Amino acid sequence: MATYRAVVDWALQAGEDFPAGRYSRGHSVRFEDGPQVPGTASRHVVGNKWAALGAVDPEQMLVASLSACHMLTFLHMARNAGFVVTAYRDDAAGIMEKNETGRLAVTRVTLRPQIAYAGAAPTPEQADHLHHLAHEECFIANSVKTEIVVEEVRASA
Repeated sequence: MATYRAVVDWALQAGEDFPAGRYSRGHSVRFEDGPQVPGTASRHVVGNKWAALGAVDPEQMLVASLSACHMLTFLHMARNAGFVVTAYRDDAAGIMEKNETGRLAVTRVTLRPQIAYAGAAPTPEQADHLHHLAHEECFIANSVKTEIVVEEVRASA
């Protein structure tokens, strides 16, 4: 068992009106043994006026967590299968909409990895199998109800 920690700090700034909802959603997220990242509420939720510019929102962090976990697990699976990955880039996207109970949720995350290999690359079927294994073993994917779809972007032949 492992424990993962993050410290989230926010403070009301002078001149802001908390009871009226007129306050910045800007905050900081400090990761254990890691960096401090500026955080905010999604501008899609609170509008541009109350979202902090240059900060990451929780929905983006969720998409990034799913993408990074899938990538790290895929790299492990590809190595075990004898493939040498030299680059991996994912243009992941999450959709927030009302779920089956009418509540807003990130209901779907689509991963679109572009992967480069040294030497032999997996066939499309082998790559799909590696992505399937990576999805099954990804700790973050196993922790959420969000539908996760992998659409690998393959180089044209």
